[in-house]
Amino acid sequence: MKVLVTGGTGFTGSALVMRLLDMGHHVRSLDYQEGIRCTELREAGAEIIIGSIEDRALVNRSVEGMEVVYHVAAAFRELDVPDKHYYEVNVGGTRNVMEAAKNYGVKKVVYCSTQGVHGHITTPPGDENSPIKPEDYYQQTKYEGELVVQEFIKSGMNATIIRPTAIYGPGDPERFFMIFKRVKNGTFPIFGSGKTYYHPVYIDNLIDAFILVMDLDRGKGETYIIADDDYLPIKILVEKVGKALGVPVKIKHYPLLPLMIAGHICEKVCKPFGIAPPIFPRRVDWYRQVRAYKIDKAKRDLGYQPHVCIEEGLRRTGEWYKDNGYL
Repeated sequence: MKVLVTGGTGFTGSALVMRLLDMGHHVRSLDYQEGIRCTELREAGAEIIIGSIEDRALVNRSVEGMEVVYHVAAAFRELDVPDKHYYEVNVGGTRNVMEAAKNYGVKKVVYCSTQGVHGHITTPPGDENSPIKPEDYYQQTKYEGELVVQEFIKSGMNATIIRPTAIYGPGDPERFFMIFKRVKNGTFPIFGSGKTYYHPVYIDNLIDAFILVMDLDRGKGETYIIADDDYLPIKILVEKVGKALGVPVKIKHYPLLPLMIAGHICEKVCKPFGIAPPIFPRRVDWYRQVRAYKIDKAKRDLGYQPHVCIEEGLRRTGEWYKDNGYL
Protein backbone atom coordinates (compact mmCIF):
# COMPACT_ATOMS: atom_id res chain seq x y z
CA MET A 1 0.00 0.00 0.00
CA LYS A 2 0.96 3.65 -0.31
CA VAL A 3 1.43 5.04 3.20
CA LEU A 4 2.18 8.51 4.57
CA VAL A 5 3.75 8.90 8.01
CA THR A 6 3.79 12.43 9.40
CA GLY A 7 6.61 12.89 11.86
CA GLY A 8 8.31 10.06 10.06
CA THR A 9 11.90 10.99 10.87
CA GLY A 10 11.42 11.17 14.65
CA PHE A 11 11.88 8.37 17.16
CA THR A 12 8.44 6.78 16.83
CA GLY A 13 7.81 7.75 13.23
CA SER A 14 11.10 6.39 11.89
CA ALA A 15 10.54 3.04 13.60
CA LEU A 16 7.12 2.87 11.93
CA VAL A 17 8.53 3.87 8.53
CA MET A 18 11.21 1.16 8.71
CA ARG A 19 8.66 -1.51 9.65
CA LEU A 20 6.38 -0.50 6.78
CA LEU A 21 9.27 -0.57 4.32
CA ASP A 22 10.31 -4.00 5.58
CA MET A 23 6.76 -5.16 4.85
CA GLY A 24 7.05 -3.96 1.24
CA HIS A 25 4.87 -0.84 1.41
CA HIS A 26 5.64 2.40 -0.43
CA VAL A 27 6.25 4.93 2.35
CA ARG A 28 6.33 8.72 2.25
CA SER A 29 7.43 10.70 5.32
CA LEU A 30 6.54 14.30 6.10
CA ASP A 31 8.51 15.95 8.90
CA TYR A 32 9.63 19.46 9.77
CA GLN A 33 13.29 18.46 10.03
CA GLU A 34 15.68 15.70 9.07
CA GLY A 35 15.98 13.29 11.99
CA ILE A 36 19.07 11.26 12.87
CA ARG A 37 17.76 8.30 10.82
CA CYS A 38 16.95 10.29 7.67
CA THR A 39 19.81 8.88 5.62
CA GLU A 40 18.94 5.35 6.71
CA LEU A 41 15.30 5.88 5.78
CA ARG A 42 16.16 7.20 2.34
CA GLU A 43 18.54 4.31 1.69
CA ALA A 44 15.78 1.90 2.71
CA GLY A 45 13.48 3.42 0.10
CA ALA A 46 11.43 6.02 1.96
CA GLU A 47 10.38 9.21 0.21
CA ILE A 48 11.23 12.09 2.56
CA ILE A 49 9.48 15.46 2.45
CA ILE A 50 10.71 18.19 4.79
CA GLY A 51 8.12 20.70 5.91
CA SER A 52 5.50 21.48 8.54
CA ILE A 53 2.00 20.07 8.89
CA GLU A 54 1.00 23.70 9.43
CA ASP A 55 1.59 24.20 5.69
CA ARG A 56 -1.75 23.17 4.18
CA ALA A 57 -0.53 23.09 0.58
CA LEU A 58 2.43 20.89 1.52
CA VAL A 59 0.16 18.56 3.49
CA ASN A 60 -2.10 18.26 0.46
CA ARG A 61 0.83 17.33 -1.78
CA SER A 62 2.05 14.82 0.78
CA VAL A 63 -1.33 13.12 1.20
CA GLU A 64 -2.19 12.97 -2.50
CA GLY A 65 -2.06 9.40 -3.77
CA MET A 66 -1.77 7.82 -0.32
CA GLU A 67 -4.06 5.03 0.87
CA VAL A 68 -3.21 5.08 4.59
CA VAL A 69 -2.03 8.01 6.71
CA TYR A 70 -0.35 7.66 10.09
CA HIS A 71 -0.45 11.06 11.77
CA VAL A 72 2.40 10.93 14.29
CA ALA A 73 3.83 14.47 13.98
CA ALA A 74 3.34 16.69 17.02
CA ALA A 75 4.87 19.56 18.95
CA PHE A 76 6.35 17.76 21.94
CA ARG A 77 8.89 18.85 24.58
CA GLU A 78 9.59 22.10 22.74
CA LEU A 79 10.35 24.45 25.61
CA ASP A 80 11.45 27.62 23.82
CA VAL A 81 8.23 28.24 21.91
CA PRO A 82 4.99 30.04 22.83
CA ASP A 83 2.07 27.92 23.98
CA LYS A 84 0.14 28.77 20.80
CA HIS A 85 2.74 26.78 18.82
CA TYR A 86 1.37 23.60 20.37
CA TYR A 87 -2.14 24.53 19.28
CA GLU A 88 -1.09 25.45 15.75
CA VAL A 89 0.75 22.14 15.25
CA ASN A 90 -1.26 19.66 17.31
CA VAL A 91 -4.72 20.98 16.51
CA GLY A 92 -4.38 23.06 13.35
CA GLY A 93 -1.92 20.64 11.79
CA THR A 94 -4.19 17.70 12.57
CA ARG A 95 -7.09 19.46 10.85
CA ASN A 96 -4.90 19.99 7.78
CA VAL A 97 -4.06 16.28 7.69
CA MET A 98 -7.65 15.15 8.16
CA GLU A 99 -9.03 17.55 5.54
CA ALA A 100 -6.42 16.42 3.03
CA ALA A 101 -7.13 12.76 3.80
CA LYS A 102 -10.83 13.32 3.23
CA ASN A 103 -10.32 15.29 0.02
CA TYR A 104 -7.96 12.70 -1.48
CA GLY A 105 -10.01 9.65 -0.47
CA VAL A 106 -7.53 8.13 1.98
CA LYS A 107 -8.83 4.74 3.11
CA LYS A 108 -7.70 5.04 6.73
CA VAL A 109 -6.09 7.52 9.11
CA VAL A 110 -4.36 6.49 12.34
CA TYR A 111 -3.91 9.36 14.78
CA CYS A 112 -1.19 9.05 17.43
CA SER A 113 -2.38 10.80 20.59
CA THR A 114 -1.06 10.22 24.14
CA GLN A 115 -1.99 8.66 27.45
CA GLY A 116 -1.44 12.16 28.84
CA VAL A 117 -4.96 13.19 27.88
CA HIS A 118 -6.08 11.31 31.02
CA GLY A 119 -3.70 13.20 33.30
CA HIS A 120 -3.19 11.69 36.73
CA ILE A 121 -4.98 8.34 37.19
CA THR A 122 -6.58 8.52 40.62
CA THR A 123 -7.89 4.92 40.66
CA PRO A 124 -5.36 2.80 38.78
CA PRO A 125 -5.41 1.04 36.47
CA GLY A 126 -7.26 3.32 34.09
CA ASP A 127 -8.51 2.61 30.59
CA GLU A 128 -9.87 4.40 27.53
CA ASN A 129 -12.92 5.50 29.53
CA SER A 130 -10.94 7.16 32.32
CA PRO A 131 -11.71 10.88 32.75
CA ILE A 132 -10.06 13.27 30.33
CA LYS A 133 -7.89 15.53 32.50
CA PRO A 134 -4.96 16.97 30.53
CA GLU A 135 -2.58 18.86 32.78
CA ASP A 136 -0.44 20.86 30.37
CA TYR A 137 -0.65 22.49 26.94
CA TYR A 138 0.84 19.47 25.17
CA GLN A 139 -1.72 17.07 26.62
CA GLN A 140 -4.55 19.56 26.10
CA THR A 141 -3.73 20.14 22.45
CA LYS A 142 -3.29 16.43 21.77
CA TYR A 143 -6.79 15.86 23.11
CA GLU A 144 -8.14 18.73 21.02
CA GLY A 145 -6.47 16.99 18.08
CA GLU A 146 -8.47 13.88 18.98
CA LEU A 147 -11.66 15.96 18.84
CA VAL A 148 -10.74 17.06 15.32
CA VAL A 149 -10.31 13.42 14.30
CA GLN A 150 -13.65 12.57 15.89
CA GLU A 151 -15.32 15.26 13.78
CA PHE A 152 -14.16 13.50 10.63
CA ILE A 153 -15.08 10.06 11.99
CA LYS A 154 -18.62 11.33 12.51
CA SER A 155 -18.67 12.53 8.90
CA GLY A 156 -17.93 8.97 7.76
CA MET A 157 -14.14 8.76 7.61
CA ASN A 158 -12.31 5.61 8.67
CA ALA A 159 -9.91 6.58 11.46
CA THR A 160 -8.46 5.11 14.66
CA ILE A 161 -6.96 6.94 17.63
CA ILE A 162 -4.00 5.44 19.47
CA ARG A 163 -2.96 6.65 22.93
CA PRO A 164 0.52 5.27 23.65
CA THR A 165 1.94 5.25 27.15
CA ALA A 166 5.61 6.18 27.75
CA ILE A 167 7.44 5.12 24.58
CA TYR A 168 11.01 3.89 24.90
CA GLY A 169 13.55 1.76 23.08
CA PRO A 170 16.68 1.95 20.91
CA GLY A 171 16.83 5.41 19.36
CA ASP A 172 14.93 7.12 22.21
CA PRO A 173 16.69 10.50 22.40
CA GLU A 174 15.24 11.96 25.57
CA ARG A 175 12.92 10.44 28.12
CA PHE A 176 14.51 7.13 28.98
CA PHE A 177 18.00 8.34 28.11
CA MET A 178 17.86 10.68 31.10
CA ILE A 179 17.02 7.72 33.32
CA PHE A 180 19.81 5.57 31.86
CA LYS A 181 22.33 8.41 32.10
CA ARG A 182 21.67 9.02 35.80
CA VAL A 183 21.61 5.32 36.64
CA LYS A 184 24.94 4.86 34.85
CA ASN A 185 26.47 7.31 37.32
CA GLY A 186 25.46 5.01 40.17
CA THR A 187 22.97 7.24 41.97
CA PHE A 188 19.43 8.32 41.16
CA PRO A 189 17.38 11.06 42.86
CA ILE A 190 13.73 10.27 43.52
CA PHE A 191 11.52 13.08 44.74
CA GLY A 192 8.71 11.61 46.79
CA SER A 193 8.11 7.98 47.72
CA GLY A 194 9.07 6.41 44.40
CA LYS A 195 5.83 4.41 44.46
CA THR A 196 4.19 6.38 41.64
CA TYR A 197 3.15 3.99 38.87
CA TYR A 198 4.70 4.40 35.42
CA HIS A 199 3.56 2.52 32.32
CA PRO A 200 6.09 2.08 29.50
CA VAL A 201 5.54 0.77 26.00
CA TYR A 202 8.50 -0.63 24.10
CA ILE A 203 8.80 0.84 20.62
CA ASP A 204 8.41 -2.51 18.82
CA ASN A 205 5.24 -3.26 20.77
CA LEU A 206 3.78 0.10 19.78
CA ILE A 207 4.67 -0.43 16.13
CA ASP A 208 2.96 -3.83 16.29
CA ALA A 209 -0.23 -2.01 17.30
CA PHE A 210 0.16 0.55 14.51
CA ILE A 211 0.46 -2.25 11.98
CA LEU A 212 -2.58 -4.07 13.37
CA VAL A 213 -4.82 -1.01 12.90
CA MET A 214 -3.62 -0.63 9.32
CA ASP A 215 -6.28 -3.23 8.56
CA LEU A 216 -9.18 -1.17 7.21
CA ASP A 217 -11.76 -3.05 9.25
CA ARG A 218 -9.87 -3.05 12.56
CA GLY A 219 -10.53 -0.41 15.18
CA LYS A 220 -12.67 1.72 12.89
CA GLY A 221 -13.76 4.83 14.80
CA GLU A 222 -12.26 3.53 18.05
CA THR A 223 -9.67 4.75 20.55
CA TYR A 224 -7.06 2.48 22.13
CA ILE A 225 -4.49 2.77 24.88
CA ILE A 226 -1.35 0.94 23.78
CA ALA A 227 1.11 -0.13 26.47
CA ASP A 228 3.24 -3.00 27.68
CA ASP A 229 1.53 -5.64 29.81
CA ASP A 230 2.85 -4.28 33.11
CA TYR A 231 3.08 -0.93 34.88
CA LEU A 232 5.50 -0.52 37.78
CA PRO A 233 6.58 1.97 40.47
CA ILE A 234 9.25 4.38 39.27
CA LYS A 235 11.66 3.15 41.96
CA ILE A 236 11.39 -0.39 40.57
CA LEU A 237 11.87 0.94 37.04
CA VAL A 238 15.10 2.66 38.08
CA GLU A 239 16.32 -0.55 39.71
CA LYS A 240 15.54 -2.52 36.55
CA VAL A 241 17.50 -0.02 34.47
CA GLY A 242 20.42 -0.60 36.83
CA LYS A 243 20.18 -4.35 36.28
CA ALA A 244 19.98 -3.85 32.51
CA LEU A 245 23.22 -1.88 32.63
CA GLY A 246 24.87 -4.09 35.24
CA VAL A 247 25.23 -1.08 37.54
CA PRO A 248 24.34 -1.05 41.26
CA VAL A 249 22.30 2.10 41.75
CA LYS A 250 21.79 4.00 44.98
CA ILE A 251 18.43 5.72 45.19
CA LYS A 252 18.28 8.91 47.22
CA HIS A 253 14.88 10.25 48.27
CA TYR A 254 14.03 13.95 48.49
CA PRO A 255 10.80 15.85 49.22
CA LEU A 256 8.68 16.51 46.14
CA LEU A 257 7.09 19.88 46.94
CA PRO A 258 10.26 22.02 46.60
CA LEU A 259 10.91 20.47 43.18
CA MET A 260 7.38 21.26 42.04
CA ILE A 261 7.77 24.89 43.09
CA ALA A 262 11.19 25.13 41.43
CA GLY A 263 9.78 23.68 38.20
CA HIS A 264 7.09 26.34 37.93
CA ILE A 265 9.49 29.16 38.79
CA CYS A 266 12.16 28.01 36.31
CA GLU A 267 9.66 27.72 33.47
CA LYS A 268 8.23 31.20 34.09
CA VAL A 269 11.66 32.82 34.42
CA CYS A 270 13.17 31.14 31.34
CA LYS A 271 10.23 31.43 28.91
CA PRO A 272 10.50 35.21 28.17
CA PHE A 273 14.15 34.71 27.20
CA GLY A 274 13.52 31.67 24.99
CA ILE A 275 15.70 29.53 27.25
CA ALA A 276 14.96 25.85 27.88
CA PRO A 277 14.57 25.56 31.68
CA PRO A 278 16.58 22.86 33.48
CA ILE A 279 13.49 21.96 35.52
CA PHE A 280 9.89 22.36 34.36
CA PRO A 281 6.47 21.06 35.49
CA ARG A 282 6.18 18.26 32.92
CA ARG A 283 9.52 16.82 34.02
CA VAL A 284 8.45 17.00 37.67
CA ASP A 285 5.21 15.21 36.78
CA TRP A 286 7.23 12.00 36.28
CA TYR A 287 7.56 11.76 40.04
CA ARG A 288 3.95 12.46 40.92
CA GLN A 289 1.49 11.53 38.13
CA VAL A 290 0.20 7.95 38.19
CA ARG A 291 0.30 6.25 34.77
CA ALA A 292 -1.21 2.78 34.88
CA TYR A 293 -3.67 1.27 32.41
CA LYS A 294 -5.49 -1.83 31.29
CA ILE A 295 -4.98 -2.78 27.65
CA ASP A 296 -7.84 -5.25 27.45
CA LYS A 297 -9.64 -3.37 24.67
CA ALA A 298 -6.62 -3.42 22.34
CA LYS A 299 -6.08 -7.11 23.03
CA ARG A 300 -9.73 -7.93 22.38
CA ASP A 301 -10.37 -5.77 19.30
CA LEU A 302 -6.97 -5.72 17.63
CA GLY A 303 -5.36 -8.94 18.74
CA TYR A 304 -2.60 -6.81 20.29
CA GLN A 305 0.00 -8.65 22.36
CA PRO A 306 3.10 -6.83 23.67
CA HIS A 307 5.86 -9.36 22.97
CA VAL A 308 8.85 -7.50 24.45
CA CYS A 309 8.85 -7.40 28.26
CA ILE A 310 10.33 -4.57 30.31
CA GLU A 311 13.55 -6.43 31.18
CA GLU A 312 14.30 -7.29 27.55
CA GLY A 313 13.30 -3.84 26.36
CA LEU A 314 15.58 -2.12 28.86
CA ARG A 315 18.45 -4.46 27.96
CA ARG A 316 18.11 -3.68 24.24
CA THR A 317 17.81 0.03 24.94
CA GLY A 318 20.87 0.07 27.19
CA GLU A 319 22.92 -1.75 24.56
CA TRP A 320 21.88 0.79 21.92
CA TYR A 321 22.93 3.71 24.14
CA LYS A 322 26.31 2.09 24.73
CA ASP A 323 26.87 1.10 21.09
CA ASN A 324 26.04 4.63 19.89
CA GLY A 325 28.20 6.47 22.39
CA TYR A 326 25.42 7.85 24.61
CA LEU A 327 26.69 6.00 27.70
